[in-house]
Amino acid sequence: MPGFYRLLGAAALASVMLGLTLVGAVPLRVSLYAQEKSVKPGINDAFKNPDINKYLKTFEGESREIYQQRQKIVGVCGLRAGMIVADIGAGTGLFTRLFAQEVGPEGKVYAVDISEKFLAYIERTCREAGLRNVITVQGSDVSPNLPSNSVDLVFICDTYHHFEYPFRMMTAIHKALKPQGRVVLIDFHRIPGKSSEWVLGHVRAGQEVFEKEILSCGFRRLREEKELGLKENYCLIFEKVSSDQQESPKSGK
Repeated sequence: MPGFYRLLGAAALASVMLGLTLVGAVPLRVSLYAQEKSVKPGINDAFKNPDINKYLKTFEGESREIYQQRQKIVGVCGLRAGMIVADIGAGTGLFTRLFAQEVGPEGKVYAVDISEKFLAYIERTCREAGLRNVITVQGSDVSPNLPSNSVDLVFICDTYHHFEYPFRMMTAIHKALKPQGRVVLIDFHRIPGKSSEWVLGHVRAGQEVFEKEILSCGFRRLREEKELGLKENYCLIFEKVSSDQQESPKSGK
């Protein structure tokens, strides 16, 4: 029996050490397992039947710094003619239409959103603008529903904090990107004592947490864009890496 207890103790110690190792590395399989529950239940309820006019004022109003700096933001995306771009959480299509002009008729823009009303609005406004290189896609809570290895760049603007299952969503985005495909992430600074009460209540975590989550899903950080004139938001650019090149969340700084 003493030998049995020693064996049992060794097994328990090994289990603890393994758990610590997994927590530190945040491997993808553990991250996915942890995503059985939403990190922010109900955050997207307002988009089930959105008031388009209301969100036009919110998303495309002069008071929004993202709207004010939209041309600079498009510039840092480094788009070229013929590229394929996915605008995740496209909303009213502000950046979808700008991207469609940049990539030209030989390129393509996937406008991805969970709201059918937003997608219908994007289809209509693109048709009116003569933009025929936009494809609307209804995404889900866990996937943008894009073809594998199909996209050069994924754009996520003030949308990542709406991902109820961020690890599953970023894993699906990783799958949709071509090798060395890029992710441009813009989201709100969340700093207690500095950020607004709305941000503190609405956005579940700050830049460091979101960055670690993305790195754990098979990406490396390329840079942070700090010359966009943004005060409420930050802008990070990531690159897809293959499974044998994946970095830990502490890398890419």
